[in-house]
Amino acid sequence: MDGETVTQLGAKVDPSRQRIAVDGVPIEMEQPVVLALNKPVAYLSTVSDPMGRRTVMQLLPPIRERVYPVGRLDYDTSGLLLFTNDGELTQRLLHPSREIEKVYRASVRGIVDREIRRALVEGVELEDGLTAPAKVEVVRQSDREDGVAVVHLAIHEGRNRQVRRMLERLGLPVLRLKRIAFGPISLGHLKTGEWRPLTQEEWVALYQAAGMTAPPYRRPTMRRESERKESKRSSARHRGPRRG
Repeated sequence: MDGETVTQLGAKVDPSRQRIAVDGVPIEMEQPVVLALNKPVAYLSTVSDPMGRRTVMQLLPPIRERVYPVGRLDYDTSGLLLFTNDGELTQRLLHPSREIEKVYRASVRGIVDREIRRALVEGVELEDGLTAPAKVEVVRQSDREDGVAVVHLAIHEGRNRQVRRMLERLGLPVLRLKRIAFGPISLGHLKTGEWRPLTQEEWVALYQAAGMTAPPYRRPTMRRESERKESKRSSARHRGPRRG
């Protein structure tokens, strides 16, 4: 460390200010990156699945940084999902005290009348308690009970399948559900299954929403072809031989 050999266990270092090397090879601290993905339905918001089902990690580009989903979207829900390698950013974005809004576009069967809108705004009583007040915008409405209505619902809680449960508790079966915004980040025109890095303006805004000072803006680093091949070989070794 900075030319000094460290022999004591538990020695503390600051990788951002000190030079660290092992056997003379410098160790570089991985810089934070953030990606946005338009998650399709029928993908799990997890890094891996023991049952072999498709996960959102399969939709990401071959980058050097090891990123993880910020929260999750249900299997049947599509839309904006963020990924980062910044653990503190993830923790702050998901912490209830930050009250960071997530906006969903829901297509439901039925009429979203005044009473339903008031219930959503005041809170819906679910099995796990009363929900926090939501913001509601009716985008499209049918005058038939069996018609389809489209609503935008903004919430800052993160309960399991919360939006679906809120709407279904009020007699509105959900046909489609898509997250279109997470804090200051919007889905925009990102196509289903595609990803993009944040813009510099979004980068700063997201860190500000988390109550943090944004580090220098960085785009993800793409792996070289040789690195991709080695990664595939390593994955194959970990999986072991195929069984006939």
